[in-house]
Amino acid sequence: MEGHAVISSEILASYAGDAAREVPGVRGLVESTLHRHRGVRVTSEDGRVSIELHLEVDWGASIPELGRGVQRRVREYLARMTDVDLASVDVTIEEIAR
Repeated sequence: MEGHAVISSEILASYAGDAAREVPGVRGLVESTLHRHRGVRVTSEDGRVSIELHLEVDWGASIPELGRGVQRRVREYLARMTDVDLASVDVTIEEIAR
């Protein structure tokens, strides 16, 4: 029997958020009034998925290093857990915790 499965954007957002929170220096996801999935926006175009994360980070964290770490961790996690074609993983630092 042939077929295919579709993974909802809510599940992808949950996976991406979980992966981002595993990176040292990430305090959590930041929600806003924009249409986001609890700090993560998932969009799809032509079968390719883009992830946008909005984060709160620890004071003193190296933002460039942390951003690259989040991108790498999210890509690895989604590659292991899903079969989606990731176009991009964008990280926005919304808050710095003191």
